[in-house]
This record gives sequence, structure tokens and C-alpha cells, in this order.
Amino acid sequence: MNVDVDWAQGELAQFLQLTELYRAPDPPGIMVIGPRKANRGSQEDIIASAHVVEQILDRVLPRWRAEVPASPRVNRWSQHREAVQRAVVVLQRDAEIQGRLGDDAPQLNAASLHAWVWSAAQPLWRDRHFREAVTAAARRVNRETQNKVGRRDVTETPLFQTVFSKDDPKPGQPRLRLMPDDGSDTFRSVQRGAAAFAEGCYAGIRNPNSHEDGLPELPEHEALEQLAAFSVLARWVDTASLVQ
Repeated sequence: MNVDVDWAQGELAQFLQLTELYRAPDPPGIMVIGPRKANRGSQEDIIASAHVVEQILDRVLPRWRAEVPASPRVNRWSQHREAVQRAVVVLQRDAEIQGRLGDDAPQLNAASLHAWVWSAAQPLWRDRHFREAVTAAARRVNRETQNKVGRRDVTETPLFQTVFSKDDPKPGQPRLRLMPDDGSDTFRSVQRGAAAFAEGCYAGIRNPNSHEDGLPELPEHEALEQLAAFSVLARWVDTASLVQ
């Protein structure tokens, strides 16, 4: 979990302060009988804080909306408060737990993937539609590649085979170069590898995800690995030189 822990803890603590319930004083000259509690902060301040807190919760406790019970009769923010309290514990003890229960190997942060990939996948990912999220990312990488080379007549594997071809560009068929064409074996290897990698992404990942009915949902870690593959391809396309 790649999170600025100090910053996140500060935001969560502020939200807990704003949403704390207290017995509001009775209006002047009026005695109110029965429980009468209000949040310490204004609704305007709480809503502004919640905008940030919800994004922290989505990262730290991705299923908090489904797993933390909502109690609107108690208070509008009761679900948020319980989720925040859980997230505080996670942030405080995550490093300790990881160190004691498993190795502390680096973890892949989805937000660090190429923007084409994560921006396309994120809405579906939050709803835990992992297979559809990968498909959305694959489509976005294909579309951005078409945009870069100005072609709509080819798509996916044929598109990448053409743009990463070692051959010189032709009218209407520009190339993407990952390194200058110096005639070396390295150049030929890099271009051939990029074309083969793209074919693997679309033939081995995108097509099964999109065309096979009745497939079980992908495990989250497998879907993240597949997104990482498309992130590599996206970065190559984004940084490649366009040769016309």
C-alpha cells in the first residue's frame, strides 16, 4: 500500500473531529427533551473533508462501502466514521503486520500505472469489475495508439505490428521507434519485441477477457498484473518517436 501515511492520518483525524457527535445546547428559552446530538463541524466543512477521506478509504479499505454498515438513523456520517476508525488502525499497523506475517516486498501501486491505463480502469475497478477494467484499459491503449499514428483502418494486433515494424514508414503508415534506427541488432530486437509483446497483450489478455462468456471474475492481483502489462505497452507508445 503506497500511501503517505502521515498525511492520510491527519486527514482522517480531522474528519473524526468534524463528525464527532455532541449534545448541542438548547436554544435560548427552550428546553429540548430527549436526545439531541449534532456534529461538531459544519456540514460544509464535513462534506469538503469527506471528499478527500473517501479517496483515502477507497485506497486503504476498498470495500468499505459494502462491508461497513450504514446507520443513517444515527447520523448521516456514521458509516464514514466507522470506516475511518478502521482505516486509522490499518495505517498505524500495516507495516507491523506485513513485517510479522509476510515479507515486505514492494507492492505495485495501481495509481503509478500509465495514466491511459489507470484512468480507463479505475471506475470499473472501484466496483470490483476487474476483468472489464482490464478490457477498458486495453481499448484505451489501442485508441491512444491510433490517435498518435493517425490511423483508424487497423486496430489492436495488426495496428501494433504495423507501427512497430522495422521497415521504413510508408505513406499513411507511420512507425513508432523506441530507439533510433541505427541498423543494429539491438534496434531490430527492440522493435520486434515490442510488436510481439503487444500481440501477447491483445491475444492473450484482451481477447479472452472480452470474448469468453461465463468466465469467472479475475482475482484482483491477477487483474493488476494484466493492467501492468498494458501499462508497459502504453508507456512505450507514449514515449516512442513518430516517424513518417
